[in-house]
Amino acid sequence: MSLYRNSAWFLKGLTEFTKGAFLSASKSFVEKDLETSVAGRSFMITGANSGIGKATAMAIAKKGGTIHMVCRNKDKAEEARAEIVKESGNKEIYVHILDLTETKKVWEFAESFKKKYKTLNVLINNAGCMMTKREVNGEGLEKSFASNSLAVYILIKSLIPLLEKSPDPRVITVSSGGMLVQKLRTGNLQSQRGRYDGTMVYAQNKRQQVVMTEQFAKAHPNIHFSVMHPGWVDTPSNCKCTLHALDRQMVSAHLPLAWTRSSQLEDQKFMSVMEDLAKSFQPH
Repeated sequence: MSLYRNSAWFLKGLTEFTKGAFLSASKSFVEKDLETSVAGRSFMITGANSGIGKATAMAIAKKGGTIHMVCRNKDKAEEARAEIVKESGNKEIYVHILDLTETKKVWEFAESFKKKYKTLNVLINNAGCMMTKREVNGEGLEKSFASNSLAVYILIKSLIPLLEKSPDPRVITVSSGGMLVQKLRTGNLQSQRGRYDGTMVYAQNKRQQVVMTEQFAKAHPNIHFSVMHPGWVDTPSNCKCTLHALDRQMVSAHLPLAWTRSSQLEDQKFMSVMEDLAKSFQPH
């Protein structure tokens, strides 16, 4: 990461990603925007038992939505579900146990979900994984990439037919402002070369999520695709940061003069690589 990108990102973070920035932006919020019912609409949220995912599930449950919590830990998921049901009074909360680092199981889950449920209005890709050292899953894939990038790709790809059959379908992916310091890298997706830096690998995964979102949006105009940065958030995996809620404004996916824009050819190559890799783990 260049000194310029690092400095520009840090200054942007101080002015836009902190609690102070949220308080400033919140002055222009229109409260009526959130006074809506989502009864009858179905939401799948990955990583829904803690942090941003749990807060999202709680808010939607209070507004009447049906929640599908996709979580890795059964005990924590059931505990979170019980809390959400108790506080919201909404019993339409379902738990699905899935480790997003296990690629074949991601496929199996998504395909099974399509057969069992008739609608899915919103897919929220919230779960994230940041490794301190390079680790691979049982399929030989680097875990951060498997969870943050390939699992997101597979969930979207597999669930698109179900989303397209549902009214007002949406896919929302929780990325990170850290991606602003990264240009899309189509090679070394498994971080096999060079020193492993978990923070930068995570940032690269988040850049990949942005590119995925842009490409899926072009290919499927009937689905509303969004990718967002929640700010520096106080979550179990990021406990030293401050809370900031998204100000709901479109912003650039690149810092000025940071040379992080990829070409159309690079974007298409990345999607082709993802497609081939995903297919290699697809159940037959």
